[in-house]
Amino acid sequence: MNNKRRSFLKSGAGVLGSALILPYNEVFSIFNNSPNETLQIGVIGTGSRGQGLMRIIKNIDNINVVAICDTLGFRLNAASEIAPKAKKYIDHRNLLLNKNVDAVIISTPLNTHASIAADAIAANVHVYCEKTMVKGDEETLELYETLKSNSKIIFQTGHQYHSSRLYSHIVDLIKSGDIGVVSAVDAQWNRNGNWRRHVPEPKYERQINWRMYREYSYGLTAELSSHQIDFCNWFTGSKPLKVTGFGDISYWKDGRETYDNTHLIYSYPNGIKASFTCLTSNAKDDYKIKVLGDKGSIMIDYQNAWRYPEGKYEKKMGDVDGVSGATASWVEGKGIPIDYQHKEPSRQALEDFRSNIVNNKEPLSNFKSGADVSFAVDMGIRAMDTNKVIEWVNKYNI
Repeated sequence: MNNKRRSFLKSGAGVLGSALILPYNEVFSIFNNSPNETLQIGVIGTGSRGQGLMRIIKNIDNINVVAICDTLGFRLNAASEIAPKAKKYIDHRNLLLNKNVDAVIISTPLNTHASIAADAIAANVHVYCEKTMVKGDEETLELYETLKSNSKIIFQTGHQYHSSRLYSHIVDLIKSGDIGVVSAVDAQWNRNGNWRRHVPEPKYERQINWRMYREYSYGLTAELSSHQIDFCNWFTGSKPLKVTGFGDISYWKDGRETYDNTHLIYSYPNGIKASFTCLTSNAKDDYKIKVLGDKGSIMIDYQNAWRYPEGKYEKKMGDVDGVSGATASWVEGKGIPIDYQHKEPSRQALEDFRSNIVNNKEPLSNFKSGADVSFAVDMGIRAMDTNKVIEWVNKYNI
């Protein structure tokens, strides 16, 4: 065991809220035990997302899952089938003492992200932290202070669309003025289903369906809309000034505590208004982002995009529903596919994570961008909870 991790263990740094900060100038290698520069990953949280990332890693060269951790034994066993040689842990603090682990993926319930990330930073382990990065503004600020004390850590946030080369291309198009002056964004991520996971025994309800409970999660806004909020922050190069919105539990009256439908409007600089809708009772159009400019619009789904030039209205007079002289039709610009080669976003994000560590490069989806989304999500939740307009405050400008 190397000295820095022995110190981590003795200090009790794994205890929630008491992470040990090592001197920022301590020298440690990018790879702890990888002569061929294979990134040795530990996955903390082996639920559906953690296992999904593990399956992607199996097909990426020079990344290897060597350790897995979960508090639920049956999830550990399922993950072990994906990475049979990985060492299993039920306590992330013990995983962080594994000298072969270069970096960790944190894919646990949202309320645990900050403490686990702080422990990883204290153990000099690079971090890929799933979205939303942190639950709550104060914990986000605390983790920022922790990360500042260790400049060697590569910290990437799991907003995978921020790593998409298609999305990067679209951001460049918007910034270049391709669709003119942007005035609005209309984003949705709608589903028709209760969003619940199978629970083998009632005692596991809150551990498995943590997204339904306020103690662990901010629900739809944190798990879904956060990706689209990140995109708006990205292309505007700014943060939301204020937010208002509504959310409630009006359809799935099944004991959940997080809203089953949410409607938020964020106000950005230069007059841009961005709306974010999440439904669990209607899946029409699924996932969409529409960016509306005075010269055109861009519409994006998971992996495709189209540009719609602003067309001229061509009125044609005719007989519509028996009303003579009504407008029969009008013509507008036709949507043009934005053809840009790119990889599946989660795979690209994981490949970028390794590359960022090898090259000591700040990720595209970094701590700062992740923190801005954490703040924005927290603002949105408070706006819905209080029926008030919540404003960005100076302390969020980290």
